[in-house]
Amino acid sequence: MTTLTTLSVTGMTCEHCVSAVTRELGAVEGVKRVTVALRNGGTSSVSVHSAAPLAEAALREAVDEAGYDVTGVEVLEDALTQQMNERADAYRATGVRAEAEAPADADAAAEPHGGCACGCGGHGRQGLGIGLPIVPLN
Repeated sequence: MTTLTTLSVTGMTCEHCVSAVTRELGAVEGVKRVTVALRNGGTSSVSVHSAAPLAEAALREAVDEAGYDVTGVEVLEDALTQQMNERADAYRATGVRAEAEAPADADAAAEPHGGCACGCGGHGRQGLGIGLPIVPLN
């Protein structure tokens, strides 16, 4: 069984923020993979993949340790099966394979910005507004 825990996280503004959250969550026992959809100035979506449900307190503590706030948690057990069923239903209905969608604001958010608002020293780009690559943790 695959469990997908989605955390709503505020305060993240750049790739350094993503790296810090990914590193801390990756240290939580049972975490297999972490992906982040960065929303500069908004609530970022952090997906935590695991074989079994994880302790919410441990996930919140890891994000807090990285310096950010969890504002919401959603847990989906047997996530892989549900995702495959949804894609199969969509294919049967349309005859078209489902593609991953970029957020509607991806083009506007992809503009380079100067400096980093999180105080990490700046990286020249922030608020990409798109899902960052999956980073395997093991």
